[in-house]
Amino acid sequence: MSDAPHLAPPRRRAPRNGVRAVAAVGVVLAIAAGGSYAAGFGPFARGDDGPDPAAMKQARAFLADWAAGRLPSAAGRTTEPGKAQEVLQSFTAGLDIEQPKLTAADDGTQEEADGALGVPFTARMPVTGLGTWTYESRLPLREQEGGGWKVDWRLSLVHPRLSDTEKFRLEREESTPPKVTDREGVSLVDDAYPSLAPLLGRLAGDAGGGGGPRGAVELVDRASGETVRTEASFGKKPDPATADRPVRTTLDASWQSAAEKALAKADGKNASLVALRVDDGEVLALANSPSSGFNRAASGTYAPGSTWKIVTSSALLLKGAVAPDDVVDCPKYLTVGKEFHNVETSEHPGATFRKDFTESCNTAFIGLRGKLDDGELGEVARTYFGVGQEWHAGIPTYDGSVPVPRDETEKAASMIGQGRVQANPLIMASVTATAVSGEFHQPSVTADAARDADAVRTEPLPGKVVAQLRALMRATVTDGTARVLADLPGEVGAKTGTAEVSDDQDNNGWLVAHRGNVAVAVVVEEGVTGGGSAGPVVHGLLSAVPEDPS
Repeated sequence: MSDAPHLAPPRRRAPRNGVRAVAAVGVVLAIAAGGSYAAGFGPFARGDDGPDPAAMKQARAFLADWAAGRLPSAAGRTTEPGKAQEVLQSFTAGLDIEQPKLTAADDGTQEEADGALGVPFTARMPVTGLGTWTYESRLPLREQEGGGWKVDWRLSLVHPRLSDTEKFRLEREESTPPKVTDREGVSLVDDAYPSLAPLLGRLAGDAGGGGGPRGAVELVDRASGETVRTEASFGKKPDPATADRPVRTTLDASWQSAAEKALAKADGKNASLVALRVDDGEVLALANSPSSGFNRAASGTYAPGSTWKIVTSSALLLKGAVAPDDVVDCPKYLTVGKEFHNVETSEHPGATFRKDFTESCNTAFIGLRGKLDDGELGEVARTYFGVGQEWHAGIPTYDGSVPVPRDETEKAASMIGQGRVQANPLIMASVTATAVSGEFHQPSVTADAARDADAVRTEPLPGKVVAQLRALMRATVTDGTARVLADLPGEVGAKTGTAEVSDDQDNNGWLVAHRGNVAVAVVVEEGVTGGGSAGPVVHGLLSAVPEDPS
């Protein structure tokens, strides 16, 4: 990791009376500054209802650029682009950080002592092969003389303890190869399962079987290289009594191998897949492309797009707000603060709700937003699907978020799995399993996690709602956007999804499906459409493994 920026030269000690004079001036300036803010010139002067929206937009844009690896763009939003890019690059590369998740807090923004606007944020930094380092920091923003806001660059915004005199260093410990098997005792330490390689050591270490990777992020003195403190530790020393005992997972070697091969149909794009049992939530396969590094399948944070309409439909059907045969018009466009449209601006005048579901009509679902209270979609997701509760799957997971919409536009977006709704393939495979069985079963990758499945409390979906959801998903395969699966044997049901990412990126493609006792979810980053990108991956998996596991 780079030592930049260099240590500043030592300053001469000022006389005591000089210090007092400077301090006195500082007090006067502080009072003057306080007066100007009170008079209406500060960051909270826009109606006293919170910080300037333009400042918050810049803060979130900086964090989004940093998280996505667009470091020149992130640095360009700061007051010192050159230094910012160098430090951000050395920090993430030097600590083997992949795909950080940086989230600005919804509250806690306040004026700093120096007049900057301090925006708190949470940093979740996945350290390759070890785990996630999580910490809190603050992002200082300052209004520019020519208008607009910029991040006021300083080392401490990257991490509160990063400074001119101290930096971070990653230390890895040598470890023995892990011993991990599938549900039948077949070893998973094999080149045939590349997606599991980053997880095997973690599984072994967490289960006490030894062999797990161990390491730490150390805060060190820049000049001497001596360790000041251990900032984060990963892994644990093996228990001699269990070091030679293999860890048995819920995975199925046949399904895992088929999942790895199926991801080849994603045409080299970043993609991930999860297949799990409907009746107990046990994960049969978990695969990522590329296979090394970040586990997108279980820890990724994505807008689920129209696959989320399974949850939205559940909320509407539970309330009796709509029935499959009700007419719910599907226009090309609908404006709710911003213009929403359907994929390829399709329209279905006079469509039934069934048609809206099978053709994934965004405008129809958005048009039904008034049928649900503002927090109702999130409550249904949590109460019936376990989304947003704390899961114990046996591996690190991100368990979803469905916040209460901040305005009508965000509520419209949440109806179609956009806005601030966040999920990943593990969550959406579980959502699919819950929808077609009526009961949530916490996903698990290890036997210990399966035994801890009661940690998440949910309620069963009514049988009538389950029957309606199964019929809607089946019709999506036979007559709708998931026709790519129509030639597969069995009663396959599915839902496609297309999720917007940003103006300069293609949409992510999603598809969830169920057959027999298995539910599957796939996301293909920048796959454009669900049926066109994720569809072939799901088809490849279900074709290769035609029989459900026992």
